[in-house]
Amino acid sequence: MGGLLLGAFLPAHSTSAAAQCVGEVAGETSAAACTAQHPVPSPRTDVDPAKAYTLDELIDIAESDNPRTRIAWEQAKQAAERVGIAKSVYYPQLAGTALFGNQKFINPFPMPYAPLGYIMVDLPVADAGLTLEYTIFDFGRRRAELEAGKAGQLAAAGSFERTNQDVAYAVVLAYYRLITAQERLAAIRQILQTARTTQAAAEAQLANGRSTLPDVLNARAGTAKAEYDLEASLGDDAAARVALREVLGVEPSDAITVAAPSALPSPDAVSGSAAALVQAAAKNRPDLLAMADRLRGAQEELKAAHNAYRPTIAFAAHGSEQSIWPTVTKQYGSALADTTQFVWDADLRIHWDFFTGGRRRNAVAESASREREAADELREKQDSITRQAWMAYLNFRTATRQEQASETLLNAATTSYDASLDAYGYGIKNLIDVVNAESQLAEARLTAVQARSAVLTSAANLGYTTGEMLRKKPVAQTNPTLP
Repeated sequence: MGGLLLGAFLPAHSTSAAAQCVGEVAGETSAAACTAQHPVPSPRTDVDPAKAYTLDELIDIAESDNPRTRIAWEQAKQAAERVGIAKSVYYPQLAGTALFGNQKFINPFPMPYAPLGYIMVDLPVADAGLTLEYTIFDFGRRRAELEAGKAGQLAAAGSFERTNQDVAYAVVLAYYRLITAQERLAAIRQILQTARTTQAAAEAQLANGRSTLPDVLNARAGTAKAEYDLEASLGDDAAARVALREVLGVEPSDAITVAAPSALPSPDAVSGSAAALVQAAAKNRPDLLAMADRLRGAQEELKAAHNAYRPTIAFAAHGSEQSIWPTVTKQYGSALADTTQFVWDADLRIHWDFFTGGRRRNAVAESASREREAADELREKQDSITRQAWMAYLNFRTATRQEQASETLLNAATTSYDASLDAYGYGIKNLIDVVNAESQLAEARLTAVQARSAVLTSAANLGYTTGEMLRKKPVAQTNPTLP
């Protein structure tokens, strides 16, 4: 099975981060257990502008501070609590009850003991006890609801893992944009230095009588253009820093420093064919697995809706200590006997709805529609992921080839400029040749920066598309090929 090995540009995360359910994608089951057991980590207040953060450290910060990750974590915890609610109906329900009251009522009584044919009775009552209810059998209704809840928990865990990947991917892109802005800034400084070298050569030739003032002015214009580009590049660098801090979830500003990546991902980072990458995406994408779990949950909900047509059998019991102090109206007699006794009742209940006004029929129809909806969403997602994997594979292959070509172009442009400058110094070529070579060198430098950026971002996109980003155990590399 092929896959993108992310070790070259996405370092493994720390143990402390993994212990808090972030940093590694290890499967829906472990993610569901971790998010249910651990609290959402407290966000950091800020980052240290004097520290050069690695990509790994930036991802750790984002997974704790980015609101999307925190929201997904809370949703996963809520799904776990819903499973607990579904499990609770398997247990007996025990409740304490207490009743304190007083009742006054008419009680018929024969004459002549009661001249009016009745007596008035006051009946103070105190009753405290326990009530037990237990559903014995419901033809699988509770089981279907529990399985639906478990599927929902796994789906929420899959969404949480994909959200981690979403946030990590956003951090990777923002990080590489900043790296590209820094490399572009360095390239433009080189371009400015080259322009100043050309200007100095033109002024020297003018002083020796070998050049003209228009040539010098042309060279000065090239220097001014490079200075203008330098200022724009400085602005791009600051904007990239602000964007990176925003993705991290900390207050936006340009106060952040990052460490440069060690090396570019090579074409050998992809093992197998594009078809193998598509298979890896189908196996590893947490959002696809979450949709499969939602389909399973919808199927269980449909079972529960069908089971609502069947009866339920339950046991109920109540036991209490009851005290009464009955009295009659004084003119008709004396107080009756007071008593305190333990009383109870128990029964086996069979409940079967024969007519619900169409509620069960509509519930079944709604659940069946949700099942079809989930199946259609899953099929659409599978097709979308296949397309994304193919495009990511092709983009990475193209980017690596363009990067190799850009290195050849940069070497050729550098050699051409050096040769043109030397020839101009000897009077063999004119300044136009030097300026053209300088322009080609500047373009080659910027092209090299852009090609390097394309390799980094396309490699990250390939890992994100196939679901390998942040995965605990990347697929082993065998027989690297890149057709």
